[in-house]
Amino acid sequence: MFDLIKAALKEDIGSGDITTDLIVPKDAFVEAEIIAKENGIVCGLEVAKEAFLKLDKSIKFICIKKDGNNVKIGERVAVIRGNARKVLSAERTALNFLQHLSGIATETKKYTDLVKGTKTIILDTRKTTPLLRSLEKKAVKCGGGKNHRFGLFDAVLIKDNHLCIEKDISNAIRKAKRAGKVEIEVKNIEELKTAVKSGADIILLDNMSLKELKTAVKIVRKISKKKIYLEASGGITKENVKKVAKTGVDFISIGSLTHSVKSLDFSLEVVKCRLESE
Repeated sequence: MFDLIKAALKEDIGSGDITTDLIVPKDAFVEAEIIAKENGIVCGLEVAKEAFLKLDKSIKFICIKKDGNNVKIGERVAVIRGNARKVLSAERTALNFLQHLSGIATETKKYTDLVKGTKTIILDTRKTTPLLRSLEKKAVKCGGGKNHRFGLFDAVLIKDNHLCIEKDISNAIRKAKRAGKVEIEVKNIEELKTAVKSGADIILLDNMSLKELKTAVKIVRKISKKKIYLEASGGITKENVKKVAKTGVDFISIGSLTHSVKSLDFSLEVVKCRLESE
């Protein structure tokens, strides 16, 4: 995270913040507040804090809210006190992280609220911003969701392109079992039945209709002697997520939580300013 923040600051500041350096005295001291401009869920305060501290470790960053808290328009989420030049130079980088991660948390919360009353869990995917995956997955958790596999290294998921090469589902599952539990993506009921009989532990039901999802749940519960988890994915929206959850699937994975989410708007407002020599 620290290298990422350092790189982000370098991208924005470059050779120097020319406007601030020309206008703001070196010994100016400010108190500033980060204020929510929309209702939502806060996430990324620690990242924002580190953006300021990277420029000046003497800056005081006081959290009013915690990651995962609800925030309303006009509420303060943090207070910053320190050298004016450093605070203003770090402002945009800090807010960019905070806004992006809070947007993910807020969107996730909308989905988790919609499936309340069911046993279905909302999952993220690997459709994340390069190098921001760990932060974005934390944001999903702040919104009440759960994390799917982090990368290609920590869980087996046999997808359609794998099956274009190894066309035999049973053989693919048998090979993958050497790594432990196996999840496999299926696109129809016949593939589902084969996956169940071949020992799959988790079955991803890709772009299936509500009718197909209900059928899949019934079949698995009927013919499988062990617990097989079912994950619905593809075409999930806030309009249909509750209906999908009511089919009885265990998980719903949603790529849009991270790949196309709208940021939650925040602003930084200077509320006090003085020269340190005063």
